Amino acid sequence: MKLKNTLGVIIGTVVAASSFSVLAQGQGAVEVEAFAKHYDSDDNGRDFENDDAELYGGSIGYFLTDDVELALSYGTYHDVSTKDRVNGQHKNIKGEQTSIDAIYHFGSPGVGLRPYVSGGVAYQSIGQASPGRDQSTFINVGTGLKYYFTEMLYARAGVDGMYNMDQGETEWQGAVGVGLNFGGSAGKQPAPEPVAAVCADVDSDGVCDNVDRCPDTPANTTVDAEGCTAVAEVVRVELDVKFDFDKAKVKEESYADIKNLADFMNQYPQTTTTVEGHTDSVGPDAYNKKLSDRRANAVRDVLVNQYGVSGSRVDSVGYGESRPVADNATESGRAINRRVEAEVEAQPK
Repeated sequence: MKLKNTLGVIIGTVVAASSFSVLAQGQGAVEVEAFAKHYDSDDNGRDFENDDAELYGGSIGYFLTDDVELALSYGTYHDVSTKDRVNGQHKNIKGEQTSIDAIYHFGSPGVGLRPYVSGGVAYQSIGQASPGRDQSTFINVGTGLKYYFTEMLYARAGVDGMYNMDQGETEWQGAVGVGLNFGGSAGKQPAPEPVAAVCADVDSDGVCDNVDRCPDTPANTTVDAEGCTAVAEVVRVELDVKFDFDKAKVKEESYADIKNLADFMNQYPQTTTTVEGHTDSVGPDAYNKKLSDRRANAVRDVLVNQYGVSGSRVDSVGYGESRPVADNATESGRAINRRVEAEVEAQPK
């Protein structure tokens, strides 16, 4: 079976299987795409009569991480002709190209725009005026944009620079395509810790024994959040959650700190809080503002949906890069600035 038929069977099988897969982007996702490319050749070393042609085909890719995809593509050339240098006759010729590329995507998985850069190798087999075919190997580099209309459906536009290693010539291809993405792991949260509906409280002071530092408080004594006799001052809990670069996913190690804040708010039901998102200074201001909003909303979702704090008691806001607490000129400073903060104060009873 020819390679193009094999690739067609693979793509068709994957598309059919998509109806049984959970639609999600990220690591483990599969993308299939149909594309059209305009080929601008450098025919100084070959017998092409025209410098332009069209390449139609498809590709299938697999996301090794949330951002890195490995893609295999196949296409056939159209509108290519040559002129025999001996008898001057015109001849339409056929050709095909197979490529494998690594693609790095910027931004987070999900609906919206994701720029990309790519690099790889391609093999081209294309006819000539005289008997035989030209066989060429190319080094590819490219860039472009993908826009995801939904988690599954996207459109792409890009340009590839192609260096012909056999001819020593540089050629170009401009591309448009539409595709499907499905089966990844982005957005999946770790399973929440089980929260007991009722906790043990031996001294009946309203503080669970597992956090009660004064387990023998006399009856009718006003206590603080740790179960000890309250003094006439405000008690406070602060939250500081750190994020990876250009990510808005809450790390598993941050869940314990978020749960501590939730426990405090459930202990003092009159309290409210505002979750504040921040970024480092890398990237445009507008993008960082949206990224900080997503980070704040991610922490708010954990407080409300996983640890039972009423949504009416938790607001969220993103400040982008406008409120750094460390030097953005250093990597360690930027890591500190990629954060979500919150604090809650209460007056002990």
